[in-house]
Amino acid sequence: MDWSRDLPTWPLHHLSRRIASKPHQWHVQETGTGPLILLLHGAGASTHSFRALIPTLAQTHRVIALDLPGQGFTRAGTKTRCGLEPMTADIAHLCQQEGWHPDVVLGHSAGAALALNLASRLSPAPKVIALNAALGRFEGVAGWLFPVLAKVLALNPLTAMAFTLGGNPTARARRLIAGTGSTLDDEGYALYARLIADRAHVDGTLQMMAQWNIDPLADRLPQITARTLFLAAENDRAVPPETSDRAAATMPNATLTRLPGLGHLAHEEAPETVLPLLLDWLADTGP
Repeated sequence: MDWSRDLPTWPLHHLSRRIASKPHQWHVQETGTGPLILLLHGAGASTHSFRALIPTLAQTHRVIALDLPGQGFTRAGTKTRCGLEPMTADIAHLCQQEGWHPDVVLGHSAGAALALNLASRLSPAPKVIALNAALGRFEGVAGWLFPVLAKVLALNPLTAMAFTLGGNPTARARRLIAGTGSTLDDEGYALYARLIADRAHVDGTLQMMAQWNIDPLADRLPQITARTLFLAAENDRAVPPETSDRAAATMPNATLTRLPGLGHLAHEEAPETVLPLLLDWLADTGP
């Protein structure tokens, strides 16, 4: 996404700034005062994913949302640090550089995996909110076929171009989001249409997919003692809610709440349902 061209019409753009923290040029949105909540979006999204949550959370908290490397408005300094472990290390370095000490890290989908991984890297350790957490392993043939396909796609410089061509972006965004079990408003579809029409963003997403390895984190979940809230949407077609059920059952300080009738983008399609759950949990856990 182009900073000068696209940012002026992006949600909450007045909160945006750039931060150089090696190796990336980060896009960050910040507002509010109080205990710090760090927001991490999922693969293929951006800070816009939290546009309906940020203003309310900022009434009681300092809120910082960032774009992951190569996605949205964050420029990746290298394409080799888009996997779970390097991104976790780079976000931790950014927090240290900026003097950020998150009280809570809220992550959606793959961002929830990053949030849980950060819980053991940051000091003091933050609490975690994992929304439709992408923590499952591929099984059977998919275990070797899907990662290979993702790597082939990401290594081909023409792949991002191919993904951004062919057909109306809004129609493609509607089909993609329908496949996750969510229904958005027109603004939501239009924002995702802009992202999937952007070659740099698509390339960053493919690099993340190609380098993603959840196995070490999945094995370590029983050792993560951070107080954690899992929110699992029952109509999620991208990450089955049973994934969160299993993860929460293995962690010593985790609780789980199901979200009936919502899909993978639950916080975008029904913020009026998700926000009270977040606020109640934040009030219970304290600063």
